[in-house]
Formats: sequence, structure tokens, C-alpha cells
Amino acid sequence: MATAATKIILDTPAPDFRLPATDGRTYTLKDVAGEKGTVIVFICNHCPYVKAVIGRLAADARALMAEGIGFAAICANDATDYPEDSFDNMKRFAKAHDLPFPYLHDETQAVARAYGAVCTPDYFGYDKDLRLKYRGRLDEGRTEPPPKGVRRELVEAMRRIAATGTAPADQTPSIGCSIKWKAARG
Repeated sequence: MATAATKIILDTPAPDFRLPATDGRTYTLKDVAGEKGTVIVFICNHCPYVKAVIGRLAADARALMAEGIGFAAICANDATDYPEDSFDNMKRFAKAHDLPFPYLHDETQAVARAYGAVCTPDYFGYDKDLRLKYRGRLDEGRTEPPPKGVRRELVEAMRRIAATGTAPADQTPSIGCSIKWKAARG
């Protein structure tokens, strides 16, 4: 069953993090932040919603990164119950899809909780001061390839935020698979 992103108060500051990435490095929020804005997106390897948009996500990230907007993806899913989302499989996924941004592993799920992430994909767009301005979706397409004429909502929003510092009034929440939270293990 699909889960929709929840409303989070705009202008909330981005929570900091320090997470390992599929490229062998460790990144903080400062490391991935762009001079004109930053996108943090929660994804995973197994979710059909992510699989349907990963090519467009990578292309849009490349475009935004070229314009001074930082970008990172985080996987917080429980790999014990969902082994396809293990760190080793994240490395394969990043390589297979030629991800242009750091793909970070949130093994403790503390970062996902701090952000209020609930689904994959789940997008958080920040201004240059790392204040939340966009809590919407990539676009309205849920298939690959998308229908003709699909608006690039994340790209449009981040370009507006970079240029004006203001959030778009129209923000449609992302829909995807729920984050696979760790169960209390005795």
C-alpha cells in the first residue's frame, strides 16, 4: 500500500547528519549542501515507486547540481527484513543507475526520524540557509517513461527557491513505499 509524505512545517532547519556513502566516503549535511539550495531524498533499492523514477531523479539531480543545488539520497530501510536494501546492495544500485549524488546509509534510522521521512521516495528541498522550502514530489509520473508533458515539479521548485528564496505555494506530497522501520528485537 502506498504511503504519502506528511506535512512538515516549512522553514524547519535541515537536521545535520554524518553517514557513510556507497562511494566509500562519509558525508555530513555541510558536505552535500549547495550554495543555492539542497535536496535530501529518502529512497531505497526495492521500492517500485523509486524504481519508476530513478532515471528521472538522477537526470534532475544532475541538472540541479550543475546550478549550485546540492543533492544526496539516504536509504534508511531495515536491511534485516529487507535485504535488497542492504549497504552492499545500495552500492550495486548506485553503480547500476549511475547516481550522480552521494547515496547514504542510515543504518540506525535516526536521520530518517529527524527529517520526518515516511516513504520512498520522500523529498526535502532546502534553501541556501538549509531551511525547508519544498516537501513535494519529483513529478506526477509514476511510470518509466513518464507520460508526455509531465511537469518537473522538484526542479521547478528548487529553481524558484534558488532564485527567490521562496517556496512554491503548490506542493503535492510524494507517494511511495513506507520506510521499513526496524522492529524492536528482544
